[in-house]
Amino acid sequence: MDYYMLGKYDKERDIFVPNNAADDYRLWARIDFGNFYASKSFFDSQKHRRILFAWSNESDSASDDVAKGWAGIHTIPRTIWLDNSGKQLLQWPIEEVESLRTDEVHLQDIELNTGAVSEVRELKEASQADVEAEFELHNLERAEPLDPNWLLDPQKLCEEQSASAPGGVGPFGLLLLASDDLVEHTAVYFRVYRSQNNYMVLMCSDQRRSSLRPGLYKPTYGGFLDVVDLQKERRISLRTLIDHSVIESFGGGGRGCITTRVYPEALCTGSTHLHAFNNGSTTVKISTLKAWNIRKAKINEN
Repeated sequence: MDYYMLGKYDKERDIFVPNNAADDYRLWARIDFGNFYASKSFFDSQKHRRILFAWSNESDSASDDVAKGWAGIHTIPRTIWLDNSGKQLLQWPIEEVESLRTDEVHLQDIELNTGAVSEVRELKEASQADVEAEFELHNLERAEPLDPNWLLDPQKLCEEQSASAPGGVGPFGLLLLASDDLVEHTAVYFRVYRSQNNYMVLMCSDQRRSSLRPGLYKPTYGGFLDVVDLQKERRISLRTLIDHSVIESFGGGGRGCITTRVYPEALCTGSTHLHAFNNGSTTVKISTLKAWNIRKAKINEN
């Protein structure tokens, strides 16, 4: 787990002074809610940006590592910056990733009624893809009330209120690396809750049905997003990079990120698929969905 803290450096005392010194580590800000650690950043002086990358370890067995001869990967490099308030870290895949896009799919105005599962059939190969979706929320009044204790352990909340558990506004999102019969899939989704003065958005990634293979670590990850004025905007965005065994998801324009490792058998035995779904009691509309297949990166080529 990697956390971050905002504050100022006191030169005279040679100490860092945090803006918000929360004693409870459960309230500290996470860089990524998932399988993401040992992150490092550097400043790119040519493009005036700070780039962050990290390590994502394997979730299969040690014997699998020995068999393939390697273990663990670097995540896709991310540009990081602070939002306009200066209180929230934002993250986004570096722009160079977009140069690998091919075979664009562009869909609009997809209505997801209660219980809907809609396949994006136009995407040729869902195992190596870049997907951007924007969800419009019609009826926030059906959002479930928020228990403040949930803020202390959002991962547990994602486990208890899974992608298949009916809710008010959500769960809605994407089913990734899905097998033909949907027995295997990884769900990345949102649920909206109503607090006293505003709405809170929970972002989850559920790997429990990601693979039929035995002996895998298949957790559920999640966290709350600091979404700006959801009541006014009534929309949430999701970008997901899929590269076989790794899924990196960016919710709310990069306000929340989840990295996961999955090993579906469908990758070896057949094709995988992308679906959008909604198990909330109110209709959600995908105002726009763009998806691309991703070419292999060219490493160290002149």
